[in-house]
Amino acid sequence: MEDITNIHYGPLPADSPYVKPFRFYYTQNGKQKNWDLLKVHDSVSIVIFNVTRQKLVFVKQFRPAVYHGLVSAEAGEDGRSIDMKKFPPSLAVTLELCAGIVDKPIPWVDIAREEVLEECGYDVPSERIEEIMSYRSGVGTSGSLQTLFYVEVKDEDKVPAAGGGVDDELIEVVEYSLEEARKLTAKGNVLTSPPSFLFGVLWFLTNRAPPVKA
Repeated sequence: MEDITNIHYGPLPADSPYVKPFRFYYTQNGKQKNWDLLKVHDSVSIVIFNVTRQKLVFVKQFRPAVYHGLVSAEAGEDGRSIDMKKFPPSLAVTLELCAGIVDKPIPWVDIAREEVLEECGYDVPSERIEEIMSYRSGVGTSGSLQTLFYVEVKDEDKVPAAGGGVDDELIEVVEYSLEEARKLTAKGNVLTSPPSFLFGVLWFLTNRAPPVKA
């Protein structure tokens, strides 16, 4: 996952299937204004709890946007002058919920089911996946919709050789105990995880986590 070389970047091609930049014009209180936006896919994210072993199931992956945020001040215009000893790619490996974009005309719960299988290797029927709530992410840039789901899985739901992503995805599946999950939300932590991850963990700890034993 972290064997990454030849980093550089350039202008976004107009035919990107994932991101469409544009300028939004409007009049507010009689004043002409504009805002630069990105059209992106809506998405799903899933809190997965393995009840057999009482572990939360997360994923890790290298995120170029996080890496760019770390190195942009020193990388130069095209990114070719990055000091990779100072900024190893491991700095941008994030801890996240299982998630995926909405890119097909099927119920979102079925997309969530596909992501649970493809990323984490658990095959569960859609009926076992509970929709929790929807919210807007990237409100300053995209305003895309994300829906949070919750599913409890068992060891017997695990499909051999499944998980880790599809096509050229490189995803590591990791498990956290309830105690480890609580530490993620401790005051003063600095994480590379997105807000949706922290929200999902806090929702689980508040609403579904087994009670702490005395």
